[in-house]
Amino acid sequence: MGNASSMLTQYDIEEVQEHCSYLFSQQEIVALYERFCQLDRNAKGFISADEFLSIPEFSLNPLSQRLLKMIDGLNFKDFVAFLSAFSPKAFLQQKIELIFRVYDIDGNGRVTFKDLLEVLRDLTGSFMSEEQREILGKSDMKMEVEVPVD
Repeated sequence: MGNASSMLTQYDIEEVQEHCSYLFSQQEIVALYERFCQLDRNAKGFISADEFLSIPEFSLNPLSQRLLKMIDGLNFKDFVAFLSAFSPKAFLQQKIELIFRVYDIDGNGRVTFKDLLEVLRDLTGSFMSEEQREILGKSDMKMEVEVPVD
């Protein structure tokens, strides 16, 4: 698609639509491209972590550091694909996979209790002390479901 300073062609728009499973209209793709170019201040063709943090809503999100690991250095096609999980037209599976990736801190394909404590640390910040979080980790709290069978 060229660098971020070039204009989108009809082919580019259709290619991006296909890449994001047609969750955005052509007009939405063009609007997203304009926003992408605004964020890509140096016209490098990708958006850096610092550029993402220039979005106030993003920088205020307690999970922004987790999201940054997923989106730092995205080109336009991947930027749109990432945003497609937030579309009201996105499939539930797509939304679940994104949430799973946010909670799977170490990227091992599992969300462990340790991962959950890390997310809790991000979400609670100074509202919950480290000692309170450690108590959660040491408690006998079980995350199990018993299914009665007749």
